[in-house]
Amino acid sequence: MLKFVLFLCTAVLAFGADDPWAKLKELKTGTELRVYKKSVAQPLLVQMGELTDDNLVVIDKKEQTAIARDLIERVDYRPSGKSRVTKETSTKDVVGPDGRSTSTNSGLSIGPKPDFETVYRRPPSPPKK
Repeated sequence: MLKFVLFLCTAVLAFGADDPWAKLKELKTGTELRVYKKSVAQPLLVQMGELTDDNLVVIDKKEQTAIARDLIERVDYRPSGKSRVTKETSTKDVVGPDGRSTSTNSGLSIGPKPDFETVYRRPPSPPKK
């Protein structure tokens, strides 16, 4: 009996870990999202607000909007954490008629934003009988 209970608990935990909606809950407020809705060609470019069991609340131009879970086909997010700014410094030694001199140039370059990654995809519908 104990083995059965342990097996059942393990199965429940494994099922919960594979739930894509639960993975969406792990995103922080303000994360950049691309939300694909049913029957809409263009995705919404918004920020993560909060997530309930039935709705995804997003922030678009300082306005919060709730999108029902059953209207969402896919959600992509843009990962953060890696700096896009790179510092560049170059030094040249120049020998001229007056003697030796050093020239130093420094600057910053801004790289591209990271690509979106899919975090939620609607599970396939069960076949109709």
